[in-house]
Amino acid sequence: MLFLLPFILFIFFPNLSQSTLSELCHPQDKAALLSFKHSFSNPNPFPSWDPLFDCCDWYGVTCNDTTNFVISLTIISQTLNGTIPPLLSNLKHLQILRLHKIPNLVGQIPLEVSKLSNLTSLTISWTNISGPLPSFLVNLKNLVFLDLSFNRLSGSIPPSLATLPFLRAIDLSRNQLTGQIPESFGHLPKTAEFPALVLSHNKLSGEIPSSLSNVNFSFVDISSNTLSGDASVFFGEGKATDTIVISRNRFEFDLSKVGFMDSLITLDISHNKIYGNIPKHITDVVFLQQLNVSYNRLCGEIPTGWKLRYRKDGWDNSSFFHNRCLCGVPLDIPCK
Repeated sequence: MLFLLPFILFIFFPNLSQSTLSELCHPQDKAALLSFKHSFSNPNPFPSWDPLFDCCDWYGVTCNDTTNFVISLTIISQTLNGTIPPLLSNLKHLQILRLHKIPNLVGQIPLEVSKLSNLTSLTISWTNISGPLPSFLVNLKNLVFLDLSFNRLSGSIPPSLATLPFLRAIDLSRNQLTGQIPESFGHLPKTAEFPALVLSHNKLSGEIPSSLSNVNFSFVDISSNTLSGDASVFFGEGKATDTIVISRNRFEFDLSKVGFMDSLITLDISHNKIYGNIPKHITDVVFLQQLNVSYNRLCGEIPTGWKLRYRKDGWDNSSFFHNRCLCGVPLDIPCK
């Protein structure tokens, strides 16, 4: 009779035959995920998270093809209510955690997140989490990508974040962060190659650290703060940066002394106190597609002869207007 057992189970318990008999998910991972599910106040937040089914097939869950441990968890929900459950730390092999567009997710980032030692990517964005930006995130030594944008985080940026050895992108935009950009951000480990720095739309202030000139950033957006000082630290002909957005701050430096990298695609320095003239060699940046130097204190003739490869129409006056004494095309101000 024992040889008939699988057949009987298949006939009378088809769901059981698809899950329990061929379970790939590790029991401790399934238990952790079910505890995560039940920690929220919603009656049944993730209907597909049925214990009768393999948790590797659940919504938002990805398992390693070889070990079957849960390595990725992505939750996007407009209705989920609660805080980030500390028991997430029970997912020992998690590499990617993404909690995105959950407007009713509140509270602070729990200390237990720092125990996820295998994390390479942490995204908690478009939520209502608040409190300080935790310094304990420095314990995530394998972290490559950190996105905590569009939240209500406050306080200063922990200087220790700069010690993360493999960090290549940090996005803290659209929060309520205050204080200065840490000087330590200019001394990133060499293993953090071409990092992206996004700190826009906060309440950051103070002079920008000169040490940032040491870093070959791939992407910089520190717009819409009240930062001051010399932001020419982001420029340099030998760098590989494709985006520099420093608009709506209080920067003062001589643009005529700046060298432009060949890789530049987007340049927005508008709404500052930048002076000097626009260097002729900017016209050699063939990949440039977006340019805004408006609302500054620039003077002199706007260069001509742009060698733009992907923008055949050139620039209109909105790229240059409201400067002290710029003249020439496309402005309706002739040069004397």
